[in-house]
Amino acid sequence: MKASRKPVQIVILLAVLIIGGYAIGTTLFAAGDGQIPKVGGKPADFKLVDLQGNVHALSDYKGKPIVINFWGSFCPPCVQEMPEFEQQYQKWKDKGLVILAINLSEDTLTVNNFVRQFDLHYPILRDVNRKTEHSYGLRSYPTTFFVKPDGSIMDIMVGGMSQSDIDERVERLLSL
Repeated sequence: MKASRKPVQIVILLAVLIIGGYAIGTTLFAAGDGQIPKVGGKPADFKLVDLQGNVHALSDYKGKPIVINFWGSFCPPCVQEMPEFEQQYQKWKDKGLVILAINLSEDTLTVNNFVRQFDLHYPILRDVNRKTEHSYGLRSYPTTFFVKPDGSIMDIMVGGMSQSDIDERVERLLSL
């Protein structure tokens, strides 16, 4: 009986490793419809709720220049960028600029306190189940997508940006 246990244990261990590897791989590399947005492509649509309970769908902003910024208050470059995005929003909102800041599943109190502290006026959306984050293939924060009025992605910036980086991209986005 003992002699036949060893091969059975090895087969079971191999099955667990294969199934586990497959599950981890599909979770890590899943992207909603299977397509991670790339420059020149279309961003994945989403429906997320803002801090006031209003639903925002990316498709609601069709035909407008859009900045989609994934952020968290735990991320120092994100904290630095948020007031800079506010400046851009105030400067260009009359020209149609839309900024959608998607918080990465932090609790409501933390997000509300952050928004009050920095006096932010553009939509702060909540990705509570992280579905949108996964559909965009995020690997680090902040990550920002600059979407042209025709709905294609002009640029994707991974990591923090300076005010001049943001300004240059927003101006280019508005000139299209």
